[in-house]
Formats: sequence, C-alpha cells, structure tokens
Amino acid sequence: MPPKIIYCYDAYCGWCYGFSPVIKQIWENHKDQFDFETISGGMIPVESTQHIGGIASYIKEAYKTVENMTGVTFGPDYLWHINHPDESDWFPNSEMAAIAMAIFREVYPDQTVSFASDLQHALHFEGRDLTDKEAYRHLVEKYQLNEEEFYSKLTSEDYKEKAYYDFALVQQLRVNGFPTVFLQLEESKLYMIARGYSDLESVENRINKILAENNIQ
Repeated sequence: MPPKIIYCYDAYCGWCYGFSPVIKQIWENHKDQFDFETISGGMIPVESTQHIGGIASYIKEAYKTVENMTGVTFGPDYLWHINHPDESDWFPNSEMAAIAMAIFREVYPDQTVSFASDLQHALHFEGRDLTDKEAYRHLVEKYQLNEEEFYSKLTSEDYKEKAYYDFALVQQLRVNGFPTVFLQLEESKLYMIARGYSDLESVENRINKILAENNIQ
C-alpha cells in the first residue's frame, strides 16, 4: 500500500478550522507522495443535539484562543449565532456534514482535505448551518457535483451508514480529540503526527523524522 495521511476531523470542530490551513499545506506539499484520506469524527452526535445556546458561552471565549493561536478568523455571520443565541435557530450536530464528506469522497477521493476546509469555512466564516441541506449548494456548484444525485444521497440510508462507519473508524483509531492526523506507511505502521492544533513546521518535522527512521526518501 502507498503511504497515506489520515486526517480525522469534524466540520464543527473550531480547532480543526484553525488547523485547516496547515493540513491544506501538508496536502499541497505531499499529495504526489502520499494518499490522503479525510475521516469525519462525529464530534456532536445526533443524540447530543442541543440548541446553540447550550454551548454559545463556551464558544464565545474559545474562538478567540483559536484565532490567536492559529491566525484564522471566525466570520461575523457565524459569530452572530454565538453572540445572539436567543435569536438563533441552530441545533448543531455532525451527521449531515459527515454524509456530505462520504458522498464527496467517492467522487473526488484525492480532494477531501480541500472539501473539509470548505465545509469548515462555510460554517465558521460564512455562518452556514451544516444541518441544513441548502448549506451545501455552493459546494455542489464549486466541485461540479451532480446536484440531483448529491441531494438524493444526502438523505439516503446508504450514505448515512457510510458516515457512521467513519465515526466508528475514528473510535477504532482511538482518537479522542480533533484534529488528529496519522501517517500510515504499512497496514501495521501507523504514526500520529498531530493531535490537536500543530503548526506546519512541527508536522513536517514529524513526517520527515518518521520517513528517515523507515529509510524512506
């Protein structure tokens, strides 16, 4: 098997949004060297869905830490829901974004890092509700996906199962926080290269060290 980077993320994870420029650059630097697989983590299960008001006070402080450490910006349309939870109709959960990723991965398996970044930007900057089917229409257009096919799959049991398979795989990998990134050299050789936010230099150094230890150019 060719070496693979496995990116475990969740569309609703603010730290994944902060890490997005790093993993995109890793992908740009290594897409001719490694396969890339993006797996949705199911950070907010459907059964844990609650109104945004339940977590808004936490996010109101946490997003500033993410901005300061990573350099990303949370957009005003997203922050409106955080600052005005009493007026928001958001009930966030990870399911629909994970289904969208499962659909996309079948069409463009080599561009999932880019799609994950777009999903995070859609939520955290543009303020799109990823539990609403309409939140994906601009990405269907951007990637020239078959619109009728995409929306049919978005509500299908088959692709829901694929999303939940992702959630189970992330648990099998013993991931307990997002983002988490692995470098897999062989079936039995899996190395963690990022857990939580890491800067580009740190991740590149870990990759280079692992390749050197395994005598891979």
